[in-house]
Amino acid sequence: MLKQHLSFKLSQKLSPQQIQLMKLIQLPTQAFEQRLKQELEENPALETGKEELDNFEDEFEDEFNDEIDSESINTEDINIDEYLSDDEIPEYRTQANNYSADDEERTVPYAAGTSFNQYLLNQLNTIYLSDDEWAIAEFLVGSVDESGYIRRPINDILDDLAFTQNVYTEAETIKKVLKTVQELDPPGVGATSLEECLIIQLKRKEITASIELAIAILEKSFDQFTKKHYQKLIQKHNITEEELRQAISEIERLNPKPGGSYSGNTRMIEHIVPDFSIKIVDGELELTLNGRNAPELHVSRGYNNMLEGYKNSKEKSKSQKDTVLFIKQKLDAAKWFIDAIKQRQQTLFITMNTIMQYQEEYFLTGDERNLRPMILKDIADTIQMDVSTVSRVANSKYVDTPYGTRLIKDYFSESMKNDQGEDVSTKEIKKILENVITEEEKRKPLTDDKLADILKEKGYPIARRTVAKYREQLGIPVARMRKEI
Repeated sequence: MLKQHLSFKLSQKLSPQQIQLMKLIQLPTQAFEQRLKQELEENPALETGKEELDNFEDEFEDEFNDEIDSESINTEDINIDEYLSDDEIPEYRTQANNYSADDEERTVPYAAGTSFNQYLLNQLNTIYLSDDEWAIAEFLVGSVDESGYIRRPINDILDDLAFTQNVYTEAETIKKVLKTVQELDPPGVGATSLEECLIIQLKRKEITASIELAIAILEKSFDQFTKKHYQKLIQKHNITEEELRQAISEIERLNPKPGGSYSGNTRMIEHIVPDFSIKIVDGELELTLNGRNAPELHVSRGYNNMLEGYKNSKEKSKSQKDTVLFIKQKLDAAKWFIDAIKQRQQTLFITMNTIMQYQEEYFLTGDERNLRPMILKDIADTIQMDVSTVSRVANSKYVDTPYGTRLIKDYFSESMKNDQGEDVSTKEIKKILENVITEEEKRKPLTDDKLADILKEKGYPIARRTVAKYREQLGIPVARMRKEI
C-alpha cells in the first residue's frame, strides 16, 4: 500500500564564493600567505601594491554581457558540509617558539640540517660491516622513528628484508646488527622499548653503585618501578630508601625519547605565527591583527588596457571575444578575491575584539581564575554572525598576549555553579585543582576523593568523577603515579 508523506528539510546551501570566503577565514596567517601566493600565481589580473582599483568595468559591462554568453554556475546542489569539513582545519602544536613579521618582531630562519636518519647512517660509515650486515643496518636505521625507537618486531623486519631488499638472513643476525645500531649516538637510539632505551643509556655511563642498582631495577622490576611500588622495590632488592632514591634519580636524568634530542631532526620543529596581538597600553587593551593578513592588492592595469583596447576596437572577431572573456573571468576573480580578503580581515578583527572585551578582566591580569565562562554562541550572538564562523576563527588562530601565545579556542569554556550559585568557568576550577595538586605532599599525594573534598571546601561542589575528568584533561596522573620518596 502506497502512502504519501509531506516532509520539510532545512539545509544550508552556499555559493562557491561564500564557501571560498569561509575557507579563507579559517586559514591561519602562514596558510593564508600560501593561499595568497597561489592566487597571485594563478591569476595574472591580480597584483600586489598600492595602485588604486580602476572602475573601468562598469562602462562596458552591458555591451560585454550582450556579446558574450557566459555559463552561470548552478549553486542549488552545493551543500556546505561537503566542502567544509573539520579535516580541512589545520592543527598546530604549541611546543614551539613564536615569531611575527610585525615591526617589533622578526622571523628567525631555521638552518637546513641533516636528517636524523642520515645522521645515523653517517655514523654507520665509520663501522666495519659486511655487505649483508650493512644492508640490514641501513634498513634498521630506516625503521627508526622520530622518538629514536625501532618498534617493529624482528620477524616483520626479517620478512621485509627478504621481500623489499632481497636480503635473506636470520633473526639472530638481525639482533646482532641491531646491537651495533644501538651503539650509535644519541644514547638509547634503536631501542625496541622504553625499558631497553633506558638500560642502554645507563650502560653508557660510568658505572657506580647507583647506576648498577638502576639497571637491576629496570631489568628485574620494571613493572613495579613504573607503578611506583617503592616498598616492594626496597624489599625485593634489599636496599634502603636512600639507595632507591639515588637509583631513581639516575633514571630520571635519562632521555625517554633520544630521537627528539637531535637538533637536526627538522621534523620535530613547528613554527607558529600569532594571528593577533593583545597589548596593555596605559591600562587599556589594544588589539592588532598581524599585518601579514592585510596585503595590498589591486587589479592589473595591463588587463585594464586590454579591455579598453577591445572596447575601442571597431572589429570584434571571435578570437578577440574569446580573449576578452578570459580577461573578464580573471578580473572578476581578482575583484572578488580583493573583496574577500577585506571581509576576512573585518571578520577576524571583529571576532577577536569581541572575545578580548568579553574576557577583559583576564587579559588585563593574566589570572586564569578571571576567565569568564564563554561558548561560541556568546560571541556569535554579540557580533551577529554564525557560530560556525566564530568556530573557524577560534579553532585555527593564535593570539600573542603579555602572558604567552595561545590558541584562541583555549579561552572558551563551559560554566558551572559554585556554592554561591554563581556561574564560574571550568577553566577556573581546573586552575585551582592544578594548584592544589602542585602544593600537595608528594610522599602522600591526594586521591580524587580528597581533591573533591578540598574543592568543595573552596566553594566548588563537584563530584569525584568530574575531578578525575579535569585531572586527566590537565595531563596529571593518578595519586599513586604522583608519589615520590
